[in-house]
Amino acid sequence: MPFSSLGFTPSLLPLLLRALEEKGYTAPTPIQSAAIPAILEGRDVLGSAQTGSGKTAAFSLPLLHQLANAPADTAGQHRPVRALILVPTRELAAQVGEAIVGFAKYLPQRSAGPPQASSAPSGGSAVHAVTSVGAHKPLKVAIVFGGVSINPQMMNLRGGADIVVATPGRLLDLIDHNALTLTNTSTLVLDEADRLLDLGFGEELNRILALLPAKRQTLFFSATFPPAIEALASSLLRNPLRVEVAPAEQAIPDITQRAIEVDAPRRTQLLRHLVQTEKWDRVLVFVATKHAAEIVADKLRKVEIEAEPFHGELSQGKRTQVLQDFKIKAVQVVVATDVAARGIDIAQMPVVVNYDLPRSATDYTHRIGRTGRAGESGLAVSFVSAATEAHFKLIEKRQGIKVPREQVVRFEPVETVPVNVMDPAGTGGVKGKRPSKKDKLRAAGSRAMSK
Repeated sequence: MPFSSLGFTPSLLPLLLRALEEKGYTAPTPIQSAAIPAILEGRDVLGSAQTGSGKTAAFSLPLLHQLANAPADTAGQHRPVRALILVPTRELAAQVGEAIVGFAKYLPQRSAGPPQASSAPSGGSAVHAVTSVGAHKPLKVAIVFGGVSINPQMMNLRGGADIVVATPGRLLDLIDHNALTLTNTSTLVLDEADRLLDLGFGEELNRILALLPAKRQTLFFSATFPPAIEALASSLLRNPLRVEVAPAEQAIPDITQRAIEVDAPRRTQLLRHLVQTEKWDRVLVFVATKHAAEIVADKLRKVEIEAEPFHGELSQGKRTQVLQDFKIKAVQVVVATDVAARGIDIAQMPVVVNYDLPRSATDYTHRIGRTGRAGESGLAVSFVSAATEAHFKLIEKRQGIKVPREQVVRFEPVETVPVNVMDPAGTGGVKGKRPSKKDKLRAAGSRAMSK
């Protein structure tokens, strides 16, 4: 199915196609084919969309189409926010905003008022104006997020914006400072809704929803649909079209999975060995904490491997620089926490390493999905110690997979699982095998009698 069959206005279609071709799109993805016609009709959409499925274009293209066809406001220079896109992380806000600006590159501008210069201020915020010749009012896309000074963002929002891409906390800060209002917002997009709730944005979402018009179009995209997400979607959407791309319709990622047994204290040495001997030129390493990210990156730098930590407490300028250096291979290894790594979107990511195992099977899927994208093959390596073997087995069970264990010469493990009186069977706390309350009381009594 070509883009021409999705319902775009004939006069705008060639201009959108020109921008799409520059970004490498030749035909719509399954989620684009299903969602775009419904969005153009004004329907609410509930989309099940994994990273890399093309969902950004699925909601961005119809939004731009609607704005390009709508009459501009001529009463004054302040433009109301017509579309609000909420995302969980700073990096995703930047990626979505930049993608929208790229898609809008050749669209005609609406008449009204003098042209405004585009700007990309320092400090991590940006307001882009997609300009054209003549006395026309350019489309204005504001990208706002926390972790940077709010003042440049307030300055850049003078005069309003057509589309705002924002993280929830910073959006509320700007509203509290009277930098923008949502009273005229006609479209709300929740992108990666499951992550918005995972990161604790539930209260902020409720405050934002209370400020939006009751009559609006809502587009809801999520990779997973746990009960909390289903409940949120039910409360927001009116007779939505549910778009679920079946796995058979998606290109199956070519990802080789490996599980290497190693003692926990020797993981950094093994990582160094693998990077050097297997000649990995770009590696994304997942760790559990920001402290671990700093320590592992520092140890790699000491053996002349270009490595950088990547976590939520770094300044936005530093995070942006690390990503840029990673993309151009000036940095060989990025050691990241889960939350921060959600903003890393690099098409050619050859290797992902689970230095620390993820908390859940869902997180495991998100992690290894960073490799093997855009038709490329990928490698996902997990370090498994005696203490984490039971947890990795649980991940395998939930994923319906079996990853053969392997050992690397000179890094063979010697540790065994310590006997835990609270978990004498060594199950690692696997559900269904954990000690009951009576078992715990018996264990406590045994310890008391042995003293």
